[in-house]
Amino acid sequence: MTLSSMSETGTCTDIINLRYQDGSVGSPSKPQKFNYQDFGQLKQTYLRKGRLFVDSTFPPDYKSLGNLSDLPRSVRSRVEWLRPSDILKAQNVKGEPSFFVESASRFDFAQGKVGNCWFLAAIASLTFQKDLMVQVVPTEQDFEDYAGIFHFRFWRFGKWVDVVIDDYLPTFQRELLSVSAKTRNEFWVPLLEKAYAKVCGSYSDMNAGLPSEAFKDFSGGVHMTYKLKEVHDRNHDEVLWGQLTRATKCKSMICSGTAQKGDTIVNTVADSGIVDAHAYSITAVAEVHDGSSNVRLVRVMNPWGEKEWNGKWSDESSWWNRVSSEDKAKCVKRDDGEFWMELEDFCQHFQILTICCENPNFIDGDVITQWKVMIYDGEWVAGRTAGGSLSNSTFSTNPQFRITVTEIDTEEKEDKNVLLSLMQIPSQRYRNDERLRPIGITVFETPAGRIENSFFRRNSPMKRIQLYGYERDLIEQHSLKPGEYVVVPSIMKAYAPGKFVLSVYTKTETSIEPHHEGEDDDDDEDHLILPTPPKPVVPAEKSSVYDIFKSYADQNGELSAWQLRKLLNETIAKGSSDLFDWSACRTMISVVDADRMGRMTFKEFSTLWSKFEDFKKIFNRSNVSKTGTLTYDELKSAVQAADIELDDNMVWLQYSLLQGDSSISLVDFLTLMLRMDNMAKKFKDKSSDGFITMDWNEFAADFMFI
Repeated sequence: MTLSSMSETGTCTDIINLRYQDGSVGSPSKPQKFNYQDFGQLKQTYLRKGRLFVDSTFPPDYKSLGNLSDLPRSVRSRVEWLRPSDILKAQNVKGEPSFFVESASRFDFAQGKVGNCWFLAAIASLTFQKDLMVQVVPTEQDFEDYAGIFHFRFWRFGKWVDVVIDDYLPTFQRELLSVSAKTRNEFWVPLLEKAYAKVCGSYSDMNAGLPSEAFKDFSGGVHMTYKLKEVHDRNHDEVLWGQLTRATKCKSMICSGTAQKGDTIVNTVADSGIVDAHAYSITAVAEVHDGSSNVRLVRVMNPWGEKEWNGKWSDESSWWNRVSSEDKAKCVKRDDGEFWMELEDFCQHFQILTICCENPNFIDGDVITQWKVMIYDGEWVAGRTAGGSLSNSTFSTNPQFRITVTEIDTEEKEDKNVLLSLMQIPSQRYRNDERLRPIGITVFETPAGRIENSFFRRNSPMKRIQLYGYERDLIEQHSLKPGEYVVVPSIMKAYAPGKFVLSVYTKTETSIEPHHEGEDDDDDEDHLILPTPPKPVVPAEKSSVYDIFKSYADQNGELSAWQLRKLLNETIAKGSSDLFDWSACRTMISVVDADRMGRMTFKEFSTLWSKFEDFKKIFNRSNVSKTGTLTYDELKSAVQAADIELDDNMVWLQYSLLQGDSSISLVDFLTLMLRMDNMAKKFKDKSSDGFITMDWNEFAADFMFI
């Protein structure tokens, strides 16, 4: 048997990451603190106090569990959160909890009641790659120097983040509700799962997904997905087998998935033993001789830890009697969820195959060439840099990145010397709320300088057919001869806002840089998209405002409407019976939301806070009755004091809409003034002789969010 298992010591070269050479925040050695939580400081604080950590940002309650709709209400209402030592006591298990028992293995765990087989299959693949394992799962953790706190690392949208959790785990009737260890006192997998649930928003937000998503978050690497039936039907077995064997030697993680039956995702077990709509790990490939010919085999693992293939080359198959005793020893007859299949059967029963590696070398087998990658944070801003597809007249306003290629391997046919990864960043906090947009990458061979619209009208891109996809991470390979090129990432529809991470993988002979405009251009910063600094530079006079913002912002340094509501009610409206509601806060975000992402950055919050300070002074001066609310006459005086031209009829209309008990509160006044001030500014900026001329898209972009 020629066996290729998932070895940690592959033959691929290491990749050169240009972004992280300086060990900046977000690098593997210095991950960003998720939710601003510092593991080391928190642990030492709780050890000193002699208390156990409880994570207020992901508390052990129903909110962190989420809406697990597959569980009956009677189960959800009786979920109990317990620490590992209490779980063992409830189960009458002797001994103390351990982080690891011996070492991490794909046989350590089995899936629970959360539909996250895609994530667990990826963990099984991760256990083969020891370098990645210690990056994702810091191994210095244990239950000896114990404070009830643990941490894990994930690559999230261009940077590594360190995620802190407490060790409360959801249980039902003394058993872990989700993933459980086969060795009952081992807890690294349930704790890793909890950390990822925190990143996703809740346990229920881990329901349904693709292993490629977890692979990306475990490594930040390159992934390729193959549709197995298409590959097999086109007689590309040689290509597929080459990809598999190279991947197993290249520090890769590999998973496969079965198709769902019907419109609903249901994990039914077929007569063959294969589970529908399910993710599996690929743990090895092998070639054996059955006495007459060579047979290509794939070793597959079910994250359930049971339910195996029962056809040819399965654990009990008589086909193993045809091979040598050495080959037969590779078949372990135990119900552990792992089994062998012939390549042909594998292609027939599985729908997709996903391979992920830090290095693109596995794709073409060129294991000698060293690649480098540069990662850029970018943004499509409605009305500025959200130019849409090539068919839109605004296409040239999209972010542009320049590549200079100096060499290509002419001996290799169509040498794929450039690989592009465009990853869209969701604006939603919860994974299940994510709405992916159709994104695309367009590459042109170009002259020097920023490319304007006339160039795109006259010239064709390197790929004549431009495809847009709803992928979270869009991957494209290119064979580019020496020359200069511009890469244009875009959302298909113009004026659609969004944030993205562009990773440009190139052979070492290629240079990469953001596409600067010429020195003659006045609007250089309007189109140049550079990597976002880890945190805003805050002037000394605004440090107190930043401290307030930081206390409520999420790990991305942004506020949602709910977070803004909490901030305002606990600061501006503190002690008042009249509080800001969610709808008002959503309006506030839309008024200052320059990037149209539905969330508030510190810069936007600083603008809002400054306006509120001014409007509060106007409110207090206008409130001559000293009642804390404004009458109609006082509101009219306040509008005039703010230098906003509004006739009496419009003031009365606003007063009538907003008044509760015949007067207007500070909360209502601030919301109204913010909207009026924003509309007045837009009119002043765009009007000529008292009139505004704009097309529908411009009008919608400016006023839809008011």
